[in-house]
Amino acid sequence: MQHFYVFNFNKKKRFFAIVLLGLITAFFIIIEPARFLFVFSKDQQTALTKGNIDENQLALTFNISWGEEKVFDILNVLKEQDVRATFFVSGEWAERHPQIIEKITEDKHELGMLGYRYKSYLEQDIEQVRKDISYAKQVFEKLGFDDINYIRPPSGHFNKEIVKLAEDNGLEVIHWSVNPNDWENPGTKEITDHVLKEVKSGDIVLLHASDSAKQTANALQSILPHFKEEKLTFVTISELINGVQAKEKLVE
Repeated sequence: MQHFYVFNFNKKKRFFAIVLLGLITAFFIIIEPARFLFVFSKDQQTALTKGNIDENQLALTFNISWGEEKVFDILNVLKEQDVRATFFVSGEWAERHPQIIEKITEDKHELGMLGYRYKSYLEQDIEQVRKDISYAKQVFEKLGFDDINYIRPPSGHFNKEIVKLAEDNGLEVIHWSVNPNDWENPGTKEITDHVLKEVKSGDIVLLHASDSAKQTANALQSILPHFKEEKLTFVTISELINGVQAKEKLVE
């Protein structure tokens, strides 16, 4: 037999009861460990910034827009450590270095695009951005890569309109959750310490393989073994997305 209890509160008691209930609810929200980071509504333009925090996975991503030397140092370290990553390259760079693109994909790394020219999309009108994305897609198709699904806007600059434009072109915008600013060459130890301190399960790490990043390959020599010891698996963006849940960052 079920019992239902009815409480008769006067206005003052009702007010304190509501406040108490709110405090109790807030308490449990605070102490409840976050299993999944919030997934925003699919009808709003979003950009992936982090994967499933319950999966012991980590996505290394590398941007390349110029140079042809440092990328090989990075590829060698990744191969030695048996780690797969995702490389975001500009169409302009890809045109000039098709052999390096082939090397990246032969090593079973994933390919994403940085548009065609590496110029902030927020400094261009939307029609210029549309043309940039369209031309980049054509370039990659000519090189034999017509299955690229991801774009990282140059300098990570984007808004809702740009995300919508990318989606209309069959591309998902990929951001990041950890950025040690390795292209500034703050020092191998500084890059390493930043990544080791900040990275957690599900993170997307932004690194660079352009020739400006002179210390990244050396930093990877310490970073990769550390996370292997921590039982974190290195995955591509596609593998990260295939997790049960993914945190998506609402474009502000």
